[in-house]
Amino acid sequence: MACLGVFVAYLPVTTVAVSLPAIQAALGASTAQLSWVQDAFVLPMAAFILTAGVFGDVHGRKKVFQAGLLFSAAGAAVALAAPSVQVLWTGQALAGLGAAALLPTTLALISHVVPDPRERGKFIGLWATSLLAALAVGPLIAGAVLEHVAWRWIYLLAIPVSLLATAVAARLLTDSRAPHGRRLDQPGQITAAVAITALVYGVIEGGAGSFTDVPVLVALAVAAAGAVAFVVAERRSDSPMLDLTLFRSPAFTATTLVAMITFLALIGFFFLLSLYFGLVQQLDTLQAAWRLLMVTAAAILAGGPVGRLMHRVPARVLITTGLLVVTAALLTLTTLDADTSFASVAWRLALLGLGMGGVLTPMTATAVASVPHHLAGMAAAGNNAFRQIGGALGPAVLGALLTARALDTFPGHLADAGVTGAARQGMVDAAREGGLGAVAGMDLGAATGPALGAVGDAFLDGMRLCLIVAAALTLLAALVAAVLLRRPGGTPTASVKVPAAASHPDPGPAGQAAPCHGGEPVPVRGHG
Repeated sequence: MACLGVFVAYLPVTTVAVSLPAIQAALGASTAQLSWVQDAFVLPMAAFILTAGVFGDVHGRKKVFQAGLLFSAAGAAVALAAPSVQVLWTGQALAGLGAAALLPTTLALISHVVPDPRERGKFIGLWATSLLAALAVGPLIAGAVLEHVAWRWIYLLAIPVSLLATAVAARLLTDSRAPHGRRLDQPGQITAAVAITALVYGVIEGGAGSFTDVPVLVALAVAAAGAVAFVVAERRSDSPMLDLTLFRSPAFTATTLVAMITFLALIGFFFLLSLYFGLVQQLDTLQAAWRLLMVTAAAILAGGPVGRLMHRVPARVLITTGLLVVTAALLTLTTLDADTSFASVAWRLALLGLGMGGVLTPMTATAVASVPHHLAGMAAAGNNAFRQIGGALGPAVLGALLTARALDTFPGHLADAGVTGAARQGMVDAAREGGLGAVAGMDLGAATGPALGAVGDAFLDGMRLCLIVAAALTLLAALVAAVLLRRPGGTPTASVKVPAAASHPDPGPAGQAAPCHGGEPVPVRGHG
């Protein structure tokens, strides 16, 4: 059920990503509005994932798991009937709330049933494989649907799957809760939601317009104030949503930073890649889906061997090596152009997938295993939250860079293509108003060929800059992993204070309590 839940949670990510050109054409959305199609899903997932974890701990994980499935179904139903991009955002946001409920509870279900960290790693590997499977299947579903009907029908499958999973969970799952005494942390939730929402809004709107605009500056200032208020609220809370002492564990800190940085680069990359296939190579959705499948299929193939290597090779080596492979793959993609063949694209995307497969499973398992067992659910929720913050910022940050660079070079490419005068100025104005996709939708007459060539060249300029930035980010993540993740024998211990309420730990499947350390500091070693 945990694997099915994470599959439902992540199914909209790539299903929507490869459908963005079709959505843009049907709804007339700008590049910034397209960014919000993605971020309307990821933003509530990032903002409410910690709260969902606490709700599960307090009120029962089975209830939150089922609520997540119902939110996913409701979001898909709203998106299916969306007449405008604004209604589509609403559907995506509901589905994002569902994913926020599903991600921490699925990992908590595994931690509850499998308290032994060594044994638990196998099941987290299956969980990660299910996540990757959703990313792999999504483009194929979208491609098959768009071959025959309108883009909105990509949401249909999620409705019966979510409802069926809800019914099955009612019969198969037993409920579980965290130790007594945990309470909802309203100040932490409010300040976290304000900080995350304001940050993503500011980055998207700044990229679409200017970072000196007053609303953008206000949003970024609110984000900074919200982040400070969150830290203060969590330090003062008797029952924090995210216990900041978790960050005394070098392994937890490393995996959290790696998750955020990596997903910022990779989710942003998927956003760009889908636009590249549609706008530059003029591929239909199914053709784009087969190319994106190279990434996720390679990641799934790599996940099995990496899972078996986790008990013989230090996590630091696996994660760092995987990130270096991702960095190399991103750099090879900077040579793409409008005429790059499928074979030439495929091996680069497969290399990227192999690197991802080497990172995801050990990163998740290390985050959960790096803290005492009764804090595993909070650690999983915290790692997922920062991962989704990175995922929300990815399309925003890289979309802003893409737009700025492409609009800067577009007039020059038009002039090189022989498009001058009023026609050139009209295309430049259209691009500044609605993005490069707006130019592709114009009636350009005899200038169609040269103009579309200039659109492709300008987009490639922006994409190459974004790929270099993404590669720099994954390289930074590799350095973080190499420095903070240590071998067991050489890792300094970090004390994580256990709340007194943890004196009644969550019972394991045989009804035996996990080892308890009362209110004493618990040594935590970086998981190697």
